[in-house]
Amino acid sequence: MGLFSRIGTLFRSNINELINKAEDPEKMLNQVLVDMKQQLVEAKKQVAVAIADEKRLKKQYEQEARKAADWEKKAMLAVRAGDDTLARAALQRKASHDEIAGQLKSQWEAQLDSVSKLKEALRGLDSKIAEAKRKRNLLVSRQKRAEAQRTINETLAGINNTSAFTTFERMADRVTQLEAEAEASSEMGMALEDTSLESQFKALEAGSGVDDELAALKSKMALKAAAAEQKQLGSDPAAAAPPPTPPAAEEVSEEDLAAAQIDNQLEELKRKLSAD
Repeated sequence: MGLFSRIGTLFRSNINELINKAEDPEKMLNQVLVDMKQQLVEAKKQVAVAIADEKRLKKQYEQEARKAADWEKKAMLAVRAGDDTLARAALQRKASHDEIAGQLKSQWEAQLDSVSKLKEALRGLDSKIAEAKRKRNLLVSRQKRAEAQRTINETLAGINNTSAFTTFERMADRVTQLEAEAEASSEMGMALEDTSLESQFKALEAGSGVDDELAALKSKMALKAAAAEQKQLGSDPAAAAPPPTPPAAEEVSEEDLAAAQIDNQLEELKRKLSAD
């Protein structure tokens, strides 16, 4: 195969490939219907011309036939008048018109048959166009269904792609992480609150311990002072004398009793806290 032949084959193959890709069934069928309708219009024009020719030939034939009949009447009139020469001339003219009428009749009959065939062909073309419309509608419906199915399949293929599911899993992990961070933040807030309460209670406990130590220290100091005083009294005879009798106690008021009860309750609470 020569170089130019190969180039020509390659060029035609590329052109055909481009044409095949560019062909759209719906557009192609619509164009075919447009072409068929144009052909139908042209066929109707041709049929109309043929019908007009048929009518014209018929009219000419009828005119020649009438002229032949007229010359026949004239020949009969000449015969009645006894003028055979004039009658013979009239018959010659009649024969001429008969010949023309015969030719026109043959043409008219042929044209009439042609018009009948053209009308039949026109009806057939019209029927084919109607059938083509129905087929076009069916093919276009099939095309649209095929395109819809292809779109659905491509969408499903995209959804079934592992990258899409990987994205969903990654986002699920991200949401889980956010939820865990939110729970951790909430737990930290509660822990801080618990720590604050515990520190307050520890401060109270520490304060109670200091008070207890202070009371114990005071009691110890009081015992030491009493021992020293007792020692001093033992060495001084005057100090050994019994203490003077205190004066009679005054009457205690209700307010003093209530205050004493409160003090007793406070001491009881302190003893319980110390025991705990």
